[in-house]
Amino acid sequence: MSGFIQGIGRQQDTLLPERLDDYIAEDNTVRVIDVFVDSLPLINLGFSTIPSHTGRPGYHPSVLLKLYVYGYLNRIQSSRRLEREAQRNVEVMWLLERLTPDFKTIADFRKNNAKAIKNVCREFVLLSKRIGLLDTDCVAIDGSKFKAVNNADRAFSKAKIERRRQKIDESINDYLDEIKRADRHDTKESRNTIIQLQKRLAKVREEAKRLEFLEAELLESPDRQLSLTDPDARIMATRGRSSVMVGYNVQTAVDATNHLIVAHEVTNVGNDRSQLSNIAIQANEVLQHDDLCVLADKGYYKGEEILACKEANITTYLPRTKTSNSRAAGLYDRSEFIYDSENDEYTCPANQILSRRHRSVEQGKKIDTYYASAPVCRACRKKEHCTTGEHRRIRRWEHEEVLDELDKRMANEPTRMQTRRCTVEHPFGTIKHWMGHTHFQMKTMNRVSTEMSLHVLSYNLKRVISILGVNELIEAITNKSYA
Repeated sequence: MSGFIQGIGRQQDTLLPERLDDYIAEDNTVRVIDVFVDSLPLINLGFSTIPSHTGRPGYHPSVLLKLYVYGYLNRIQSSRRLEREAQRNVEVMWLLERLTPDFKTIADFRKNNAKAIKNVCREFVLLSKRIGLLDTDCVAIDGSKFKAVNNADRAFSKAKIERRRQKIDESINDYLDEIKRADRHDTKESRNTIIQLQKRLAKVREEAKRLEFLEAELLESPDRQLSLTDPDARIMATRGRSSVMVGYNVQTAVDATNHLIVAHEVTNVGNDRSQLSNIAIQANEVLQHDDLCVLADKGYYKGEEILACKEANITTYLPRTKTSNSRAAGLYDRSEFIYDSENDEYTCPANQILSRRHRSVEQGKKIDTYYASAPVCRACRKKEHCTTGEHRRIRRWEHEEVLDELDKRMANEPTRMQTRRCTVEHPFGTIKHWMGHTHFQMKTMNRVSTEMSLHVLSYNLKRVISILGVNELIEAITNKSYA
């Protein structure tokens, strides 16, 4: 056919064969992967470079690490798919120098080098810091739920077992009633029906016995949950109404300048309440700032966590959670009682003094209780707007001044929460999109953490490439020694 661009015949001989390097452009991202992995001190990071005693040489860790970084960077997480890519993808052929490891070797590498792969992720964060991309004093922290391999039907809590037991009891009663009704008709059809019903009844009773064993095993678990496929996965509430998933809660700290993930951690705790100081301190270990600023949402609000951040010279910004329903009931809110630190007393809306009366210890926290004398409250003209009891009591934690300082910072800098939303939420959306909005490939906390480290490394790598470009990043890597 004339008038069209013609291809080269498949059987056409050439005088000299073309090189693989001719197919890879100078600004191709695989060149970054190649230079970055080759610059790593693999032994120091925890990779074993000693070939296995199988009668033949094994693959060098750098080969399989390059394959995984390329795979996660291009949304290919499966070991079987990576095996196919090594056989047909020109970029992977160039990257691995035509080596074609099988899927079992690829999968075992990720499984057996959990700690080393996490260290590689940290190395890239440190590289980003050395080339000036983490010159920031502010990070945003957030958590997101990721699905585990475990199906919801194979995850149990005490409440779920109770619900299933009730359904089983109802099914047993229904089958017994149907058997009684069928037994009244002495016909061939009714006898066949009874046989079928008895088989179903036996299966339901077997399920009831299985639930008893599961409940006994569940009661031995510290958090009263049991997952059969992935033992570390947990049932967690999501933002959807009455919606839950079986998965992990991934915590990240993202810098507010270039939106790189500075620190991350995989947990199986369904809420963020106790995660603030842990992830903030991890971020500060990387950034090394004397006064790091940390932004978080109200899900992280916990006095002990905020105090731990202050003791680590970390300044926090997060809104206070409203747990009192006084205002909804038409009563004065706690914020309308003014505290006098010099005299250690509160002033109520009626200008009466609430003095400190006693101290108690609740869940390890020292709590002071303030209130006026009963006659003063009974005679107050505003009592009906203050309390329905004998007198209004105000409870104060011994470190409440830390929370008061936080409230003042939030009032003076109201745009901080907007910065948080613009910083920390899109990395989660990006990573979930790359995953195909599906579950992790691996099971148990340690291996899931390895998989998350590969996702974070790929996200940071693509982010830095978009900021610097391939050639500048390669130059930055080659000019920075890892030794």
